[in-house]
Amino acid sequence: MEFKLPIEAKDIEKLIPHRYPFLQLDRIIAFESMKTLSAIKNVSANEPQFQGHFPCLPTMPGVLIVEGMAQACGALAIISNGGREENEFFFFAGIDDARFKRQVLPGDRLIYEVELLTFKRGIGKFQAYAKVDGQIAAEAVIMCAKRIVAD
Repeated sequence: MEFKLPIEAKDIEKLIPHRYPFLQLDRIIAFESMKTLSAIKNVSANEPQFQGHFPCLPTMPGVLIVEGMAQACGALAIISNGGREENEFFFFAGIDDARFKRQVLPGDRLIYEVELLTFKRGIGKFQAYAKVDGQIAAEAVIMCAKRIVAD
């Protein structure tokens, strides 16, 4: 499978199985196979999490920022392997050294930047960043594991 930049949301859905409202990637803007990937998430005030987190100060939940970083890691692994079969998934397998350094608010543009550190026996380890306006909002070391799901 050939991938041409930018990769828009409709084509990201061919890479990873996530769908709205859980899909956290709007566009993949850069990648180098088995090395790096950069993706965009436009944070909108009408997303469902802002109804309750928090009504007086809508703030993107940290778990969704981490999920976006993990989706970017999975997308890099899948692109690097030439795509995925229908029953092939990369599951979030671990997180280390997670840090949150600034709030992410409606109207922000999150840039996910991930770098593949190692990939052995179907398990990838990545350094991941979520940035807003060039500032690190969150960072973590994330592991994703390839799994074939039987029909």
